[in-house]
Amino acid sequence: MSNTLIAKQYYSGFELAHDTYNAISAASDGRIYYVLSSESYDIGGKIYVYDPKTDQTALLADLTEICGEKDGKTIPQGKSHVRFYESKGKLYFVTHVGVYDMIDDMERLHVKAPEGYELYPGGHILSYDLVTGKFEDLAIAPEGEGLLTMAIDKERGHIYALTWPLGYLVHYDMNTGKLRNLGLPCGRGEAGQVGTDYRVICRSMFVDPADGTLYFSTAEGDILTFKATEASFSKLEGIDLKLDYFGAYDATRPGSMGYNWRKIFWYAPEEVAYGVHGNSGYLFRFDPRKRSIEIVDRIASEPSQKSGMFDQFSYGYLGFQLGPDGKTIYYLTGGPIYIDGKRLKGKESIAKGAAKGLENLHLVTYDLSNRKYTDHGAIFYEDGSRPTYVNSITIDAAGNVYTLARFEHNGNEIQDLIKIPNPF
Repeated sequence: MSNTLIAKQYYSGFELAHDTYNAISAASDGRIYYVLSSESYDIGGKIYVYDPKTDQTALLADLTEICGEKDGKTIPQGKSHVRFYESKGKLYFVTHVGVYDMIDDMERLHVKAPEGYELYPGGHILSYDLVTGKFEDLAIAPEGEGLLTMAIDKERGHIYALTWPLGYLVHYDMNTGKLRNLGLPCGRGEAGQVGTDYRVICRSMFVDPADGTLYFSTAEGDILTFKATEASFSKLEGIDLKLDYFGAYDATRPGSMGYNWRKIFWYAPEEVAYGVHGNSGYLFRFDPRKRSIEIVDRIASEPSQKSGMFDQFSYGYLGFQLGPDGKTIYYLTGGPIYIDGKRLKGKESIAKGAAKGLENLHLVTYDLSNRKYTDHGAIFYEDGSRPTYVNSITIDAAGNVYTLARFEHNGNEIQDLIKIPNPF
């Protein structure tokens, strides 16, 4: 393990930029597309693009404006928490609410809008044409829910999403333009009552391209499936994610993702999915056809593995993706900080997805062809400060790694684009 990697910071021009999850992707045009989130009642999140050739960022659009809600007084489209999915020259993504009622340290959707505002209208399914630069508003989520999780079936033209806070599964048919609400697969989601019907919602889904089956997980460890031709989702029998190695969880209580996988992707060469469990940092191999799950390795950072402790981010990390070589997993994860030989501890528990304490950011790679694990070291900025609240990742054709992270700008803490040089 090398000592450190030095990340370059980019200020895109948005002074309100707040934490973004997932929403950064490298497109076929070689550029990096990303969303900077907003916690403002007046200003929505914004979409930017970075060009590695010019080393410059540019503003593309305001989320609320794309959704046709800029002139109203509704709670704005503050975030996008999904990757950009490319299909037939377009990027597809969804929007999410950026402001909440905080009740018992938990984020709740407004049921009564602040004075002078109207309730959040619901998240939108959007597309962006890489050639024309045109955005298109395709559909809106039911019941004023945000859109939290997304997957796409490129071959058949279907988009799937989970809403927040109730967790409806919705299906958008790209061929007909019709949206279906398929009901609640996980209790009453994050709007539920703690101890009874509260369930944290899955943040990552995937589609088996061979038959178009959608797969996603629940806090209890069930794996659910759905096909566009079916009336509703169903449970995959004979398999679950309740593995001792992942830890023990009460699915009715907040503060972790439970037995949900944190992030997962389809790996075509083996016709299986590879996923990571967030708290424990275990990489696993899921074969949906054989209905088997195999623990592959623990890909937490070396310092985390030696400490034997979970990372400080309560849900685990979303910066988990297959690299451009088609065989190497890139993973941005945490590593404990030691002061005078003692591990810096955080809070014992927390009621939402957030950092329980300060830790280092590490870049880990895992070569699936030979099962080689490498911790490339902790990541710092040039001034020695640490990137924090990192829950996204993408890699360009040259092997440079990009994410969205917190840093200081003009005396204020924002979250914006950072670039980590190719570690190899």
